[in-house]
Amino acid sequence: MDIWKLLFDKAKEVQNNRTITPFIDAGAVSSAILTKSGNIYVGVCIDTASSLGMCAERNAIANMITNGESKIDKVVAIMSNEKVGLPCGACREFMMQLDNESGDIEFLLDLDSRETITLRELVPNWWGYDRFKL
Repeated sequence: MDIWKLLFDKAKEVQNNRTITPFIDAGAVSSAILTKSGNIYVGVCIDTASSLGMCAERNAIANMITNGESKIDKVVAIMSNEKVGLPCGACREFMMQLDNESGDIEFLLDLDSRETITLRELVPNWWGYDRFKL
């Protein structure tokens, strides 16, 4: 089984760019995450006029946490142009704080080549490692 293609397809299933109200758009970006226990959670971005929305990755993570999990293995995000993309700084920081092994989370860079990058590579010299040692 090609897990990257499966995650891409799961994210694609929920991607549906739409206007909810004159203040809220949703679904232009979608994400699927694979947990360490093998479950997949999805989410879409929610953009608001007052910056109260959330990214697709954090939406998927909220879904994961709601279902009792907190350890992520892999992440795929699909941009509005249907290409994969990387998480913003806020999402990177949120993921780093989830688990002391979050640096190992893999992100898909290219579906065709299956090239990946780790969160540790995206967030070098992270400020919070010492707190996990307490």
